Amino acid sequence: MTDDHDGVPELLAAWAFGALQPADEKAVPLHLAGCESCAAEAERLRETVRLLDVPPGTAAAGNGSPAARNGSAAVSQNGSAAAVTGAGSPEASVGGGGGTAGADGVLALALRSRPALPQVAAHAAPYAAAVAGLRALLREVDGHGPWGTPVVHDWDVRDTVGHLIAADEQLAVRLGLQTHTPPSRITEDTPWEEAWNTRTADVIAYERTRDPQETVTAWAERAAALLATPEARDPERAAHATTLMGVRLPVSDHFVVRGFEAWIHTDDIGRALGLAVPPPPDAHLWQLVRLAVRILGLALGPTAPPVLFAVTAGESSTEWVLGSEDEAVRGELVLDAVDFCLLVGGRYTPDEVPRGVAGDEDVVRDVLERAAALSWL
Repeated sequence: MTDDHDGVPELLAAWAFGALQPADEKAVPLHLAGCESCAAEAERLRETVRLLDVPPGTAAAGNGSPAARNGSAAVSQNGSAAAVTGAGSPEASVGGGGGTAGADGVLALALRSRPALPQVAAHAAPYAAAVAGLRALLREVDGHGPWGTPVVHDWDVRDTVGHLIAADEQLAVRLGLQTHTPPSRITEDTPWEEAWNTRTADVIAYERTRDPQETVTAWAERAAALLATPEARDPERAAHATTLMGVRLPVSDHFVVRGFEAWIHTDDIGRALGLAVPPPPDAHLWQLVRLAVRILGLALGPTAPPVLFAVTAGESSTEWVLGSEDEAVRGELVLDAVDFCLLVGGRYTPDEVPRGVAGDEDVVRDVLERAAALSWL
């Protein structure tokens, strides 16, 4: 401890979580009592943790960087392996779980520890956790960049939140909730792509007339209303199917889609602001992966040349045969779970995504292109 603050700034993240080492439990409060700048930062970080309802002393273990990002080999469950090519994400912080002590560090820790609130069924847990994570991230906007910071497409931070209002609306209306302002001009026979783009444009245009905090409040209230529906809490009620975005799925799966999109756009905003956003917790990440694999399999169809597709996350790996079940496997593809989600989410191109490939590269390439083509985000 050689600086004027006795090393306290490096301990503020632990202080905010109530996880100081015994040797620091007296020194840090004493310093905060006499240092206005450290006390103000400490209170801001504690408020971030309070927002997430993280219990004091909660361990904030992260998922770590995917193995594929370090160029390591990805091994499928049957023992076959393919060298993963490429390293890093499309931008340095995509899906990153790092961070430093202080504001960026506690945000990453808080996002990793984010609870699935309110209490919901397992199918809605990824969405609940993603909502909590984005709420925490949006608390950081004023301190790290203006609301007009470019994020993705031609959207800034507020526009991206406005898009999420429009995106959540489709499921919300099917579950009996009201449409957002302005009234929707989408008719039942409007093709889903046109409906998606038109409603997003209308909501964003309206939100640009309001204060950004009003937009955030409107999004948070809509998300809370969705999580309070019986379908978010009762798996039986969520088992009935409905068609959204051109795909007929159980309502439970549409909740997983909402979690997928909320996380992707949280990551978009984090990258724009230079803040590390970790991937979803492992249990939620595998829910996203399994749904994406099912939809990819439907897109490829039962007559496509068969590919053995393995997805890895840390020490875990799961594999599927995509395409025809009547032919011998012609190619093998291995992707890290986060990278696969970023590919399906349109944040990687087929050429960029780190991957392991064996066998017929052309049939593997077709799988990558079909996966990338699934993105509507």
